[in-house]
Amino acid sequence: MYNILICDDERDIVNALKLYLADPNYTFFEAYTGQQALDIMEDHDIHLILMDIMMPELDGISAMTRIRAVSNIPVILLTAKSEDTDKILGLNVGADDYITKPFNPVEVAARVRSQLRRYFQLGGGTIHSDVYRVGGIELDDQSKSVTLDGEPIALTPKEYEILKLLMSSPGKVYSPKEIYRMVWKERPYGSDNTVAVHIRHLREKIEIDPAEPRYLKVVFGQGYKLEKGR
Repeated sequence: MYNILICDDERDIVNALKLYLADPNYTFFEAYTGQQALDIMEDHDIHLILMDIMMPELDGISAMTRIRAVSNIPVILLTAKSEDTDKILGLNVGADDYITKPFNPVEVAARVRSQLRRYFQLGGGTIHSDVYRVGGIELDDQSKSVTLDGEPIALTPKEYEILKLLMSSPGKVYSPKEIYRMVWKERPYGSDNTVAVHIRHLREKIEIDPAEPRYLKVVFGQGYKLEKGR
């Protein structure tokens, strides 16, 4: 599995790129400012970034400079035809390639595959698809172990699977029925109370103060999500 971060302040472009790159071997992360991209990189092993140049809060060139200070992962800039100067500047500060808007879906997919292949063939990175990290929580799916700030946490099998599901997509809200269907592998009739009990027990184990959780949050009327904590 490859973790691909798409960063553009236009959500329609982010969604379009996810469609162009649809592949079971890709996991997508979304950011809408350069700063959000940097925050996601702190919590996840990202293998390639598609990044727009013109963005609020922190533009793509400034984000590119900070990324290169800590990582050599492939970065493909998303540019407009009129941004020739920015293309050159981006390449000079470490971008690996650029794609001009409007995008050709076949070209996008080919350039992403090419950069990933080159990066891993040259030994630039290693895929750790079995390890999930969110804030101080780390889940190793190979050893079936969970640690919180370096200390081991004992979970039941169902608690483990719920945590793994939530950690696989931090910030994404899962309804109780979705959690039940994906963890219990059964039809989610009368599932809300069952999931709520397991969420409560899980929160007691991973939160310093379960009443004021840092990670495992309730989105009222919608479900549960895992955040990276404060």
